[in-house]
Order: sequence, then structure tokens, then C-alpha cells
Amino acid sequence: MKLAVTAQGPDLESEVDPRFGRAAWFLIVDAETGAWEAVDNSSGVNAASGAGVTAAQTVIDRGASVVITGACGPKASSALGAAGVKVIVDAEGKASGAVKRWMDSERDEVGGS
Repeated sequence: MKLAVTAQGPDLESEVDPRFGRAAWFLIVDAETGAWEAVDNSSGVNAASGAGVTAAQTVIDRGASVVITGACGPKASSALGAAGVKVIVDAEGKASGAVKRWMDSERDEVGGS
């Protein structure tokens, strides 16, 4: 499963970006292997309009099943939901911590430890 975390910088020690569509970076993390890639979202940051929907398509194209971000607008949420992508909002702190918190909560939900 792949996660897309909005980030202010291109690595897992960057802070979570509070915006989805205009996030500086998307960190695409493979939850099984821990491998990740940084995707520059400068086109979304500088977009006059439609940043959220464009960002949604970016993470969908990269195979993300979950988005972790500070906030996500209604159009982006709708596009992500239509593709079956779960959106987790109110994330803060370092991207690595947000990923760990999500992984811990998922493990709890399926009865792991």
C-alpha cells in the first residue's frame, strides 16, 4: 500500500504541509517496504486554480491509497474519494512521524501489535 504525505520539503524529516493542493511536495511512501519518493508539486503551488484536483490526480497516478495532510479541499476530497483514496487530515509534525502514526493506527485497527 502506498501513502502520499504532503510535505514542506523533499524528505521524510520535513514538516507535513498543511495544504493538499498547494503542498510543496508529496512524499509517496510504500508502507510495506518503507521505500519512498519525493514528488515536486511546484505546478500546484503556482496554479491559478484547480490545484487540488491536479494534486489528486498526481497522487492517484502514483498509486497512493491514502493521503495524509493537514487539510484537503472539497473538490480534491471528492476526486480522491472517487478513486478510492482515503484522506487523513489534521496531520502535523514531521512526515516520518505522520507515517508512523498512520501505520500504528492501521495495525491497531486490524488487531496487530
